[in-house]
Amino acid sequence: MSNEINYKNNPLHGVGLKSLLIEMVDQYGFEMLFAYLNINCFKTNPSITSSVKFLKKTNWAREKVEAFYLYEFKNLPRASSEQFLLPPRERIIPEHQAPGNPKELSLEDAERLRAKREKKHLRKSSGQDQHSSGT
Repeated sequence: MSNEINYKNNPLHGVGLKSLLIEMVDQYGFEMLFAYLNINCFKTNPSITSSVKFLKKTNWAREKVEAFYLYEFKNLPRASSEQFLLPPRERIIPEHQAPGNPKELSLEDAERLRAKREKKHLRKSSGQDQHSSGT
């Protein structure tokens, strides 16, 4: 039964959206969050309050922020394929994995990542990526 699953090793367990945003903004700032996540609440008149309001209403954006929190800010290894299908708050983090220090991020790396994602999207949309494995 799912109510018997222990989620306590998940760094999101017991952490509110506002708290995790404050942690990430203190570490990276809104400009860096926008550069990596491409979510406009981090670009247009950004504030913790307005970002929380937007993210609470927008599941895809909240899940993107929560995944960033787990794998960039808490520096956990990437989720397994099976766990990746679950929303970040429902993922089970193996007990041997512990959160680390936040990753060092740069605007240059964000731009390279954005270009890589754009290229992958273009391949998918043109049908060239149909037989490639997902990475």
